[in-house]
Amino acid sequence: MKNARKTTALTALGLAAMMLAGCASASADQGAGTDDLAELRLGYFANVTHAPALVGVSEGIFQDALGDTKLKTEVFNAGPAAVEALSAGAIDAAYIGPNPAINTFIQSGGQSANIIAGATSGGAALVVNDKISDVADLKGKTLATPQLGNTQDVALRSWLADEGLKTSVSGGGDVNITPSENAATLTLFQDGKVDGAWLPEPWVSRLVVDAGAKVLVDEKDLWKDGNFPTTVLLVRKDFAKEHPEVVDELLAGHVASVTWLDENADKAPAVINGALEDATGKGLSDAVLARALQNVTFTVDPHAETFEKLVSNGLAAGTQKKGSIDGLFDLRALNAQLKKDGQEPVSAAGLGQD
Repeated sequence: MKNARKTTALTALGLAAMMLAGCASASADQGAGTDDLAELRLGYFANVTHAPALVGVSEGIFQDALGDTKLKTEVFNAGPAAVEALSAGAIDAAYIGPNPAINTFIQSGGQSANIIAGATSGGAALVVNDKISDVADLKGKTLATPQLGNTQDVALRSWLADEGLKTSVSGGGDVNITPSENAATLTLFQDGKVDGAWLPEPWVSRLVVDAGAKVLVDEKDLWKDGNFPTTVLLVRKDFAKEHPEVVDELLAGHVASVTWLDENADKAPAVINGALEDATGKGLSDAVLARALQNVTFTVDPHAETFEKLVSNGLAAGTQKKGSIDGLFDLRALNAQLKKDGQEPVSAAGLGQD
């Protein structure tokens, strides 16, 4: 097991209990005393790449860690919509892809939110129909992504730019990109209205297993050692300042959820599928879920070392403004917990506090 995944659920929940009792934490210097916040509003997606959220909600891990603070959840299709809700104060925290997290931080001048932990690495790919065998075949084709400016949208546009193919955020170019909700993309592909898509799991596996697509690019092959962040935990900065104890409790629940996934590989598929069914009204086939889970790693390490490249990708894609991401990460509470468990800390790569 990777170090970032070795924290025990017992320790994580024990830490949550201490927090509820009023013990100080790494971020407690922002506030003091017992927090009587009535409700924490958490956003996430109905994707396998958001399994720590799915498990944390369905198994009651978050609620156990939050104690008397009620957990309220909202399910989104992609990151930009979640960022809008976060920026408007409609939610307090979100599981989200790295590029929307970068965008909100830059656009707000560093005032909107901080990444406090990683959640998932891997689990994204470009899948295409059987008429496409290499990048040259993509010219003149139409591809889908979950939403303009989301992490997979940026990955596709920047990869195409590296391959010498032009795209436009308004449509057209050498390759036409049509942002669509994931469920709609499956139907569009089956109907032959799109030629492929860059998607997160389980939608990669749904197109492969259920619609006969093939993988043209596995995103892990584009990153050193195959490590790249798919999902991180983002918290609104004002909320963290006003309710540091609640944020610590959320983080304790998050670490416990990642640990649960690591230690319950036999139970995880059924729990994840049940949570997906609760969120969307429909679960996944065993074949789709098994394939999807093979392609992801659940880890509290946000892989901050990749974020400068992610910024470059966003600029190349034309979906992001120029700006600094210095201060994007606040990993102090996470590392305090890892230290208690005798684990190595995770790094902010000079882009914040760790």
